[in-house]
Amino acid sequence: MTTQLSNMPILYSLQHCPYAMRARIAIFKSKQPVLIRAIKLNNKPPEMLALSTKGTVPMLVSQVDGIDTEVVEESLDIMLKVLKDNDPNHLLSSQGNEPLAEVITIINDFEKHFFVAVEAYKCAKRYQETNIIERRQACEVYLQKLEVRLSQHAFLSSEHEGLLDIALMPFVRQFSKVERQWYQQSPYPKLRAWLNQYLQSPMFTKVMAKHELWVDGRRDIIFGDVKK
Repeated sequence: MTTQLSNMPILYSLQHCPYAMRARIAIFKSKQPVLIRAIKLNNKPPEMLALSTKGTVPMLVSQVDGIDTEVVEESLDIMLKVLKDNDPNHLLSSQGNEPLAEVITIINDFEKHFFVAVEAYKCAKRYQETNIIERRQACEVYLQKLEVRLSQHAFLSSEHEGLLDIALMPFVRQFSKVERQWYQQSPYPKLRAWLNQYLQSPMFTKVMAKHELWVDGRRDIIFGDVKK
């Protein structure tokens, strides 16, 4: 391993996991490259499990000369860490009148309630449960809040993209995929436009690129947008 690679952080990631997705978005936005190690949940690398009893993704491992120095296991913590190190798009300060601490509280609230509601909604569709409308309506309580925000400005906190946008987008995307036809006709035009600008962006294409599983070849793959 070259000196450059031996000092580059390692990201253990799962392609379609929304938590891993938002960590990759933040890393991409920070213009700080990492070595990405794509995994499968049923075949986790022993190197990853040796660093974490949780064994969940995403996981960011800092290293110096090939020696692991810090492990960050929560996606929001990863986002905050990389953006505090380098934030060329000012994502941590583009919150309008909302302090960053308040934005983090909103994100945590969505994690606790909306993300759980989306999982229940997905299960209702998958298993053809009779309560799918009720499950969808539980999610809509939060979609309505986002639609109101987007009726006031171009992004969730202000006229500029911020942490709240990239932290919530992967989960709104999950919701949109459950009942596609209903979603396209839903009373959330601002939210649909906001989500579409992400889904159609070159950034999203790069963030969602499929990588060779690390356990197959143990090859170093550099991920990130390092253009200045």
